[in-house]
Amino acid sequence: MNQKNVFITGGAGGLGRATSHYLAERGWKVFAADFDRASLDEMAESNNITPVLIDVLDTASVADAVKTVEKQVDGLDAVVNFAGIMVIGSGIELDEAIFQKVLNVNVMGTYRVNQACFPLLKLRKGRIVNISSETGWMSGGPFNGAYASSKHAIEAYSDSLRRELALLNMPVIKIQPGPFKTNMVKSIEANFVRASDNSFEFKATINKLKELAIKEVDKGHDPDYLAAIIHRALTAAKPKAAYSVKPDPARSFLEYLPTRWADLLLKKVMASDNASSSKL
Repeated sequence: MNQKNVFITGGAGGLGRATSHYLAERGWKVFAADFDRASLDEMAESNNITPVLIDVLDTASVADAVKTVEKQVDGLDAVVNFAGIMVIGSGIELDEAIFQKVLNVNVMGTYRVNQACFPLLKLRKGRIVNISSETGWMSGGPFNGAYASSKHAIEAYSDSLRRELALLNMPVIKIQPGPFKTNMVKSIEANFVRASDNSFEFKATINKLKELAIKEVDKGHDPDYLAAIIHRALTAAKPKAAYSVKPDPARSFLEYLPTRWADLLLKKVMASDNASSSKL
């Protein structure tokens, strides 16, 4: 019973990979679940890490992944849900299928995993850690509607689930990271380019925001810092309901302004000749 077992989705990439290694190095038996077979193969030689192939979009795949865990342990002490995607694009122009996929991966994927893992968690009164974002508690930013919607949904889902599972003495914890150095952050330029290419109304504005976003990429924090916070959330006798971790100061500042002021400030930053952008 001394061995702690954790199932981590998105466990082979970015923040999930850092957390997988961080917990494994501290004696946890880690089931690193991911759809990226090559990245999983790289982790196969790591002590205390068992790679598990999963597609959180597919209920059958999630069930198979949990069966893999069930064959090796007598319960789970924690599930950590990192699996997620980000898409940049206008809320009025973004293709419906893309918007839907963001919600399906980020929200429904988390739901599928928690539901499938629940019987194993219940055996050990385990904890659920849902990875939200600073975007989850902040007002939705421009051209970030799909991702913001998914993280706001994670916040609501986690709050509701926390109050339900409190009856079973099983904590549900939200982690709200700011900018960290991950592949998701590194792909920001490609995301903006794709959004610009597919925009008629906002091409110039998106290009302008792309340059600002690229400048921010190098300011991302070390993933090991977040891994340490998650370890704390998993081991604290009385974990917090939510851990806000290194939120961006400028975006945080906007949340303390009256909404009208924040909107005007954002409009000023984004100001560009969209009339001419539609001709590009």
